[in-house]
Amino acid sequence: MDADGLTLACATVPELKAGKEAGFGAALIGLRGERGLPEGPLVSFGLAGGLRDDLPCGTVLDAVRVVDAAGETIWAGGPLGVPDARPATILASDEIVDDPADRLALHERTGADAADLESGPIARTGRMAGCVRVVSDTPARTLHGVCDAVTPAGSYDWLGMARAFVREPVGFSQAAADGKRALARLRHAARGLAA
Repeated sequence: MDADGLTLACATVPELKAGKEAGFGAALIGLRGERGLPEGPLVSFGLAGGLRDDLPCGTVLDAVRVVDAAGETIWAGGPLGVPDARPATILASDEIVDDPADRLALHERTGADAADLESGPIARTGRMAGCVRVVSDTPARTLHGVCDAVTPAGSYDWLGMARAFVREPVGFSQAAADGKRALARLRHAARGLAA
């Protein structure tokens, strides 16, 4: 894919680094686009929460559709052609959903495979060129507070991270390891997209 003029819109600093390492223009937009969205064509790029247990952590998704909480399509397009990625539907969620039953119910209601907080704001600009996401957590392998380790602006929240670890040290460590593996897959996906 031609990286010229295309910006990977990333919620967090680690996602931003993954995009930049592959040579793409990338922008840190924060959770839900808190920091604002840059001009030009955008790719929603980062991690996502799986809504199905048959999509394990590390699954690369090259979205063809973004839907809202009612299952209505707010963006549709062709996949970007990421090698070894699965075509998917992404739920534009307004909040982090970590309860396993709630995740499965969202999948049933909307048909979405995974959810994130940024694809909705990006899709609603009318400038979404695509969406590449990697599953970092699933109904069976939830976040255990890892989401508290990031500020709304997308940088690390060290105090939030420490509190989450103290509350659930084993679960937090497992979720952090899942996230680290998912970020490695995201870096690989970015390189494949740039090839």
